[in-house]
Amino acid sequence: MYVRHLQVTDFRSWPHADLALEPGITVLVGSNGQGKTNLVEAIGYVATLGSHRVSTDAPLVRDGAARAVVRAAVVNSGRELLVELEITPGKANRARINRGAVAKPRDVLGILRTVLFAPEDLAIVRGDPGERRRFLDDLLVSRSPRYAGVRADYDRVLKQRSALLKSAGAARRGGGSADVRTLEVWDGHLARCGAELLAGRLDLVAAIAPHVTSAYANVAATDEATLPSGRVADVRYRSSLGESLPAECGVPLGKAADPAELETALLTELERVRPQELERGVSLVGPHRDDLELLLGDLPAKGYASHGESWSFVLALRLASYHLLTEDGAEPVLILDDVFAELDRRRRARLADLVAGAEQVLVTAAVAEDVPPELTGARFDVREGEVRRVE
Repeated sequence: MYVRHLQVTDFRSWPHADLALEPGITVLVGSNGQGKTNLVEAIGYVATLGSHRVSTDAPLVRDGAARAVVRAAVVNSGRELLVELEITPGKANRARINRGAVAKPRDVLGILRTVLFAPEDLAIVRGDPGERRRFLDDLLVSRSPRYAGVRADYDRVLKQRSALLKSAGAARRGGGSADVRTLEVWDGHLARCGAELLAGRLDLVAAIAPHVTSAYANVAATDEATLPSGRVADVRYRSSLGESLPAECGVPLGKAADPAELETALLTELERVRPQELERGVSLVGPHRDDLELLLGDLPAKGYASHGESWSFVLALRLASYHLLTEDGAEPVLILDDVFAELDRRRRARLADLVAGAEQVLVTAAVAEDVPPELTGARFDVREGEVRRVE
């Protein structure tokens, strides 16, 4: 899989940009603020319908423009598809495939798969649980685009149920009564949607865990089993169900999590914590309260890993994602956005060695010398509103 051509109009800082790409290594070099990251961000948007830098679409539209347009020609197994996305703040975005309109923008998901490495990734290790949930869900959608709908449904139900809890709690504190029957209906919706999302996450963690262990060892340039500190990298899913989570759900590999079983467990737990939820006015159980534990030995990486170990874990998570998606049958495009400036010389060399053989690797750098020689290939200079290929 690779992107053969990218065209953007009024996307971020670019009134217009046109970029012919090819398989192999492509390096975009430009000083900070010249727009090189905006170009790979556009490619990432085609793959995920989201940005790794902002949580909403509005900043993606150039100041003063009404909308932004991104077009990408994607080649997969000899077949080419043209994906066009129109981003309009305050209105519904629109999408086309081969010039034909599709019902929903998320219908384009799965045409392009990317794995993106960026300085912001450090938040996966050091940030709050929401960063790790986003990592899981983005990868889940990359593997199976239908989970975009599952996640959207869960978020909608959660918002409605949380609003009901807040109003019911306020009524109770004011001496009134809460309509528990209505709450029970939303419990059922939350449990059903939450069980499907939770099952997907559990199966994903079971599948990616061995890849993370192996990738961390490779980044750290050690054997697969033992790190210099004697600690092995691992990932585990921590559910808000706690001990109510069905035993071995999603583990071992080959034993898929059962959504029906999870739905029952969620309903039971929701009933148990209802008094606390009404008191606090928030939903206390469900995938939105879960976390992905990142472990070095028996210790959590967050709070215990050094700066170098944190970066190694981030790289391991992204490399594991790449290997997992490749196993699924469609090797993703690798995007390394200004990441080499954040790494020491040894990690630069290890990362370059591990990704150099990918079908397409897109690299951005402020300084050309930051890019390891293993990743030399086609080069573009990005400056003064233009992107020029260097022959």
